[in-house]
Amino acid sequence: MDFEYSPKVQQLRRKLLDFMDNYVVPNIPLWRQEVDSGHLHPPCMEDLKELAKSEGLWNLFLPSLDADAPGQGLSNLEYAPLAEIMGRVHWAAEIFNCSAPDSGNIELLHMFGNDEQQRRWLAPLLDGSIRSCFAMSEPDVASSDATNIQISIRRVGDEYVINGRKWFISGAAHPLCKFAILMGVTDPNAEAHRRQSMVIVPFDTPGLKVVRDIPVMNHHFPGGHCELVFRDVRVPCSNLIQEEGAGFAIAQARLGPGRIHHCMRSIGQAELALELMCERAAERRTFGRYLHQHGAVADWIAQSRMEIEQARLLVLKTAWLIDRHGAKGALREIAMIKAIVPRMQTTICERAMQAFGAMGLSPDTPLAELWTWGRVLRIADGPDEVHLRTVAKLEMAAAGERRGSTLPYMNAPELA
Repeated sequence: MDFEYSPKVQQLRRKLLDFMDNYVVPNIPLWRQEVDSGHLHPPCMEDLKELAKSEGLWNLFLPSLDADAPGQGLSNLEYAPLAEIMGRVHWAAEIFNCSAPDSGNIELLHMFGNDEQQRRWLAPLLDGSIRSCFAMSEPDVASSDATNIQISIRRVGDEYVINGRKWFISGAAHPLCKFAILMGVTDPNAEAHRRQSMVIVPFDTPGLKVVRDIPVMNHHFPGGHCELVFRDVRVPCSNLIQEEGAGFAIAQARLGPGRIHHCMRSIGQAELALELMCERAAERRTFGRYLHQHGAVADWIAQSRMEIEQARLLVLKTAWLIDRHGAKGALREIAMIKAIVPRMQTTICERAMQAFGAMGLSPDTPLAELWTWGRVLRIADGPDEVHLRTVAKLEMAAAGERRGSTLPYMNAPELA
């Protein structure tokens, strides 16, 4: 087992680190100033995007490389250390065209979109000239079980008519968001996993309204987490992705890589939180000692390092499995990292915030924002409980296959 990065990845890491240090980090105050002044898409982002594109740091997440998908052709395993670096600044992934929900929609359209859908929607997404959103969650049902989805997609002649409501739709308030990939019900009488379909809904379609941008943990994210209403929204049947009834399967194919990308970036954020905690612990004194000389703080530092390394190893294993067997072959591992990594992130951020005291709760450090995003990820893309249920279900299935194999280990005579 070789843990060394390939020469290609080492070169990209150095290039990406230099870009972050030279261009992204110095622009953090400007980005914050522009967001605070009301920009849903800070103007500095477009300059940074063009610079990243010119340096070849673009679409790094793409697992395949062809004429229609410019990028580096990296595997998931190769992409992981690069996503960590981007994750250190929570808004930086967009600069490299590697941010959700666009990355998931790009993969979805690349895998399932027809030629016209790829020409009209995928090409400008790959170019970074537009953005998109993924409309799945609904306010009236438990959307962690996608078979609950209720929004209606009814065929009338050569059109689909959409009626219903979606919410917590990330990116829908972004000025460059030009379309939604919407999951809804085309056949309510079909088998539970064949009722849903996915259609492309341009944002300028009559009847589609952004009702509100919902704050998350009392915080507004640029691009938003929006509530959308669809009232007799009509789109051509050619906007259907793949076929009617394929929506659930498409969603599962999309969410697997998306979940691991979130976890990769979260590890980078946890690393930053630990670095901040160590710097604070080395410079602040209480009761005649530096903070790191107090046993409790020393324990926080050691535990944080161990937890990051454990999480990273499992994420890398998951990336390796996806590369070799697809998301379906890494179902258990995807569920595990999605439950483990956000908890790890919030725990380490809490320790760092405690080390900083009141300052850790303020915008003077990124810790409160990093904690908030970790807490969001315990619900986004499926709550912890759903992923734990998946792991337990798979473990019990495996236990059923080996039932009785543990009896020789039992000491009770009646069990041996």
